[in-house]
Amino acid sequence: MKKALQYIIPILLSAFLIWYLFSKVDFKQTMDIISHGVDYWWILAAMGISIFSHIFRAMRWHLQLNALNVKTSLMELICGVFGCYALNLVLPRVGELWRCTFVAQRSKAQFTTVMGSMVADRLADTVMVTMLLLLTFVTAASALTAFMAKYPVGEGILNILYSPTIWIVAIAGIAIVWWLLHRFRATEFVKKLRKWSAEIWKGFAVIATMPGKWKFLLLTFAIWGCYFIQLYVAFFAFSFTKSLCYESGLAYGFLPCLVAFVLSSIAMAVPSNGGLGPWNIAIMFGLAIYGVPDVEGAAFSILQWSGQTVMLIILGIFTAIWIGATSSKRNQHNLG
Repeated sequence: MKKALQYIIPILLSAFLIWYLFSKVDFKQTMDIISHGVDYWWILAAMGISIFSHIFRAMRWHLQLNALNVKTSLMELICGVFGCYALNLVLPRVGELWRCTFVAQRSKAQFTTVMGSMVADRLADTVMVTMLLLLTFVTAASALTAFMAKYPVGEGILNILYSPTIWIVAIAGIAIVWWLLHRFRATEFVKKLRKWSAEIWKGFAVIATMPGKWKFLLLTFAIWGCYFIQLYVAFFAFSFTKSLCYESGLAYGFLPCLVAFVLSSIAMAVPSNGGLGPWNIAIMFGLAIYGVPDVEGAAFSILQWSGQTVMLIILGIFTAIWIGATSSKRNQHNLG
């Protein structure tokens, strides 16, 4: 039942959010924009850029695994990343488990060690999103505050963010959890939790001491640079977002793109099939801050999401073929 809910809830959540999205816009008008108002060459360019983000992620992961003495080829890691994102389209978060299992089996390494490196990979991304969020609040604070203040929900969010009570409760909650873990440190559950945390920390801490740590940092910026550029490139596919790229007051579209990009990155934390639903709504919200109507924002988010999804499916098929071909060769070699 637990596993069934783990897979069913994200599907239901995606379905609900898509229903909510189209309850707010005219679906026929949205599809008309997609059919007649798009320069698809820019969408194809964005799809191509996304491939490099996955390759850079595999290269970064390669640095971590080498530092942990896990020997594997870069191509195996590239296909591991390709397959991970393709699987996440069907079963959210299963892709991460699969790529760790795949690499651990291919390299004959401990699963927990590989998993620790993957968690460190995600933690590095979390740090990057946090930095981008702070940058967004600094550069687009006036636009965000003005937009959210128009709506009761937005005004409520602002009040929560500025409330000292929320921060006091959060700090108190962290202190209580720390005390409970210390108080019951002799229990089996806490021992297992500490052991698991130690493995995760080992995979993360290696970043600070491993050879090529500056290359790790450079690749992190390369990954997120690709994510941002592919969204910015897609702005030129639609007239209503392209116009934002010619306004100097909006940093030639970089500022609206940054807001939409950060909001959509945060939305990816919501368990759904490939971000379907939360990612689209976040993009719409980000574009609406700069005056893009919901129907046009929906068209942009649907087409951009669809383009990236098609690319992930293609990369997933390539990965399946590559794994099948290399597995046969490995089996023949072992028999020989």
